[in-house]
Amino acid sequence: MPVTPPTASEIFARAAGDIASLPADQWDACAGSANPFVSHAFLSAMEESGSVGPGTGWKPLPIVIEDAAGEIAACLPGYLKSHSQGEYIFDQQWAHAYENAGGQYYPKIQIAAPFSPVPGPRLLLRDQSLAVPLLRAAEQLAENNGISSVHATFVSEDQLGYFCEAGWMIRTDSQFHWRNDGYQSFDNFLDALSSRKRKAIRRERAKAQEEVDIAHLSGDEIQPHHWDYFWEFYQDTGMRKWGQPYLTREAFDLLQQKMGEKLLLIFAMQEGVPVAGALNVIGEDTLYGRYWGCTRNIPFLHFEICYYQAIDAAIARGLKTVEAGAQGNHKLARGYQPVPTWSAHYIVDPGFRSAIADYLERERQAVAADIEFLAEMGPFKKTG
Repeated sequence: MPVTPPTASEIFARAAGDIASLPADQWDACAGSANPFVSHAFLSAMEESGSVGPGTGWKPLPIVIEDAAGEIAACLPGYLKSHSQGEYIFDQQWAHAYENAGGQYYPKIQIAAPFSPVPGPRLLLRDQSLAVPLLRAAEQLAENNGISSVHATFVSEDQLGYFCEAGWMIRTDSQFHWRNDGYQSFDNFLDALSSRKRKAIRRERAKAQEEVDIAHLSGDEIQPHHWDYFWEFYQDTGMRKWGQPYLTREAFDLLQQKMGEKLLLIFAMQEGVPVAGALNVIGEDTLYGRYWGCTRNIPFLHFEICYYQAIDAAIARGLKTVEAGAQGNHKLARGYQPVPTWSAHYIVDPGFRSAIADYLERERQAVAADIEFLAEMGPFKKTG
């Protein structure tokens, strides 16, 4: 449906109580279909499962702008945060510095896909002219309510210009992504690597598969008992990494119900019983690796399930990219290359904003140098 662009004086933004109560078709008309982590299905599943909401430190605070017909023309997935957990962009040092200076950093507003270090759109737009007004609404919400700051994490590169136009500060970090250079098979991908790295990966895969069978399950193939096994894996990893798993058990049932065709479970089986598994989410051109866990420690099985099987799945589906989550220099030797990621930040206090800007300039230079160094250390054949 065409959007009638409002004049500046007619633009009215509002903060809604949650995303689940907003019309799914209108939200998704703004979000598009490329990135599943900003879909109404994913975000409402986080709310309805209790993964975000009361007691979690993630209070849903979506901001919407409606057109003359009362339909959503622009929106963003916002949250009022009382901590910095589940974001994967670390600002705890900022919080400590501000509070040591007498300020109150929390609550803050977070524009994000909860618990998902996945680059994607953070301004969901049917009308592109509403991007900066949407950001101005977030700024005003913070200023009017004594909130220290607004943060948009894992912003897609094509939306950085909106944040820059609005005067937000840009922060750079990095991840490791696998790029499909038209590979027809895993062996075809290995041909692009140096001989030593190629042999190492083949040894790892053979060792990992000695004791297990591999199963890929998607859509209706995933049954409740599969989620029971995966929940056990997820809890074990969550307790070791974060202290407490972010998602509830119900979240996986709701994700299956709302977007099961976009989920891919990869299991390692022994005598028909899953002993390890990874959850992936299928986008239009990207496979997103999300969670992994195991009940038995088998050499190289983590690499096999999370990285190599993900590459197999992406090649089979003709996907361009595998994003295997945050951090992990060990991904480099396995064909995943360093790429920049971005976040954008609005700090209300002018003095604190100036200090953060100086810090970010130094950090950007360090991150750029690190990416350049790591790219040179990659496993691909050298050319030229």
